[in-house]
Amino acid sequence: MARRKTTLPPPDDFEEQISDIDVGDEMRTSFLEYAYSVIYTRALPDARDGLKPVQRRILYTMSDMGLRPDRAHVKSARVVGEVMGKLHPHGDSAIYDALVRMAQPFAMRVPLIDGHGNFGSHDDSPAAMRYTECRMAAPALAMTGSLDEDVVDWKPNYDGQESEPQVLPAAIPNLLVNGASGIAVGMATNMAPHNLVEVVQALRQLIKKPSSSLDDLMRYIPGPDLPTGGKIVGLTGIRDAYETGRGAFRMRATVRIDNVTPRRKGLIVTELPYNVGPERVMERIKLLVQSKKLQGIADLKDLTDRAHGLRLVIEIKNGFHPEAILEQLYKLTPMEESFNINNVALVDGQPRTLGLKQLLEVYLGHRYDVTRRRTRFRLTKASDRLHLVEGLLLAIIDIDEVIQIVRGSDDAGQAKDRLMTVFDLTEIQAQYILDMQLRRLTKFSRIELEKEKSSLEKEIEELSAILEDERLLRRLVSGELTEMANAYGTERRTVLLESSGHAVTSTVPLEVADDPCWVLLSSTGLMARTTGADPLPTEGSRAKHDVVVSAVRGTARGQVGLVTSSGRLVRLNVLDMPALPPTAHVPNLQGGAPLSEFVSLDKGERGLCLTTLDPDSPGLALGTAAGVVKRLAPDHLANRDSWEVITLKAGDEVVGATELRTGEEDLVFVTSDAQLLRFSAGAVRPQGRTAGGVSGIRLGAKARVVFFGAVPADREAVVVTVAGSTSALPGMDGGSLKVAPYSEYPAKGRATGGVRCHRFLKGEEVIQLAWAGPAPARAATAAGAAVPLPAATGRRDGSGEPSTKPIAAIGGPLV
Repeated sequence: MARRKTTLPPPDDFEEQISDIDVGDEMRTSFLEYAYSVIYTRALPDARDGLKPVQRRILYTMSDMGLRPDRAHVKSARVVGEVMGKLHPHGDSAIYDALVRMAQPFAMRVPLIDGHGNFGSHDDSPAAMRYTECRMAAPALAMTGSLDEDVVDWKPNYDGQESEPQVLPAAIPNLLVNGASGIAVGMATNMAPHNLVEVVQALRQLIKKPSSSLDDLMRYIPGPDLPTGGKIVGLTGIRDAYETGRGAFRMRATVRIDNVTPRRKGLIVTELPYNVGPERVMERIKLLVQSKKLQGIADLKDLTDRAHGLRLVIEIKNGFHPEAILEQLYKLTPMEESFNINNVALVDGQPRTLGLKQLLEVYLGHRYDVTRRRTRFRLTKASDRLHLVEGLLLAIIDIDEVIQIVRGSDDAGQAKDRLMTVFDLTEIQAQYILDMQLRRLTKFSRIELEKEKSSLEKEIEELSAILEDERLLRRLVSGELTEMANAYGTERRTVLLESSGHAVTSTVPLEVADDPCWVLLSSTGLMARTTGADPLPTEGSRAKHDVVVSAVRGTARGQVGLVTSSGRLVRLNVLDMPALPPTAHVPNLQGGAPLSEFVSLDKGERGLCLTTLDPDSPGLALGTAAGVVKRLAPDHLANRDSWEVITLKAGDEVVGATELRTGEEDLVFVTSDAQLLRFSAGAVRPQGRTAGGVSGIRLGAKARVVFFGAVPADREAVVVTVAGSTSALPGMDGGSLKVAPYSEYPAKGRATGGVRCHRFLKGEEVIQLAWAGPAPARAATAAGAAVPLPAATGRRDGSGEPSTKPIAAIGGPLV
């Protein structure tokens, strides 16, 4: 039900009072009061201790509560409640936010609070104060030390029932070390953190030589040292800030280029700019990729953990230069940020913009004042104690008379007066003697008092010297600063770069060009591509290298084929293969990737050779263990991603495959019973994909083919054979090794038995490994270590020499 509003007439004795005010004047007055409150009690730090009022109140309260580093943690809510109830008349969220920041190692260069629990990250808020615990960190003790020695001025709290320090003693130059940020009314401050050791060195230089120039100080403080590390690019803005109090510099993430998978490279981000979190970077990268403003990124993972720290992995697609992608990330994402320095702090209650030398001078002036007041306090305390000790010594010398005077007096006042008269004591000394316990009136107590007197006299002399000699005062302050640096200093985290520091110049293309290259397959199953089409070098036999069993020409964005022992041909993208550095030795494929990363092989299936997919090439030649040979027609080399290139009978497999370059090469079979057959490739008619081939060599009983290949007719060639026993364990016996000129073996017709190529020694009955091709030959173990080969002999059917190591692969020149 709606109610009717009634207006009662004012009483007869009511006198209406209305004041006319100017709205403009009222707004100006109120705004100035508000601005004053924000500037002096909330937003700007004091240049002496580098703390805002709320931070100072938190540290003082924790010190007053006894929350030392050697004590147990307490609930953060308890600290917040104490601060809010006694000193800080604002909301609990503002107090807790300040407490959390002082505990975050990524926000403070030297954290002042030791937090226990979830204190948040760059991207996540901390847990509520009822769930976290805290106590003072060790450096906070240096900030609050000597507060009970009258080293600073005090002021009443907001209700006048408590008192709080106007500034902390601050044995650590907190403002420069931890920096500060805040937004006031009409002004703001944004100060960068620095390295404690460097700041102390600059302070000591200023103590030693107060007339030091900015260049002298920058020898010790070359630039900020950010808690999150990273890099600072360009030092011009830093010098401007140190000189005028205003400047800017660029921060850059620390990134390295590494293989994230055997097939792909990636960018590993280990440090980010100050106040930039991984979630912010990842969100920006995802947005750029979705809008197609950033290309070449395949995957993005945040592998950050407490054990290894920040680790952001950006996987790069094949065909893109990681250096160029990194350059775009610096340009388009927060991986490169600007930091605008604005050194505004309170000096003598007034906001001022300060340069580096002014900041150091204000702090030193504060420390000089603290040290003087502390010394004066200790001198007064020592003098008062010495006064009492001297009175006690006078009393103990004639203790019997003291006791008689006390016993003969009517009251304590009379006893005090008589002691002052008889022993010429002051009122304080006489009262102290009356209050003294009888157990102090022993002979041993007298010895202790004499030692204490001597110690006090020495202490008073030293303290008086400090107050009288300015040099001693400066030396004391310098020594204390050195102790702080030794106790809490750490190594520099941020790298300073004078120039732009770009990883690459802007001329590097984003995508890999379709340049000519070589595609390589090694005996240990590694694949790689070169970065150019230059002739491949040949290393000597003493070099530690893998044997490259196949090398074909291609282009970076082209395709090649892989022939397997099961008679398959698999299409491979050259771009997927790791690129060897231009300076790398090509026979060493340490930077290659395993074959299993590019093709799925069945159990027992092996990759044999690489081939181009050019339909104009002479094609492929294949030989099987059963002695079958086949030439594959060129027009069947570019059909599918994977297809059969020979129909094999049950139990048979391809033992060798080779790409024909002219079609006039010799095809060579070597069998397990030491027979070699060579005949012209022209004797084999090319067949289609499903054909099963023709007879290549006539095999003896229980014999099988161990090698099949092609030898160019215009090249000097050799034949390498390794004989052994079928009963020897694999990899245990090197067998006998023989190298003979290829010209010693006459050509025979296809499907014949060939000629003997190796005479077995006692205990040998089988050819374990053979190879025929252009000289010089190269051999390696299963691990890829080089094995020296003997010189070629003229005996085609001679016996071999014992091998120093078991040989797993043999190859020749790459071209």
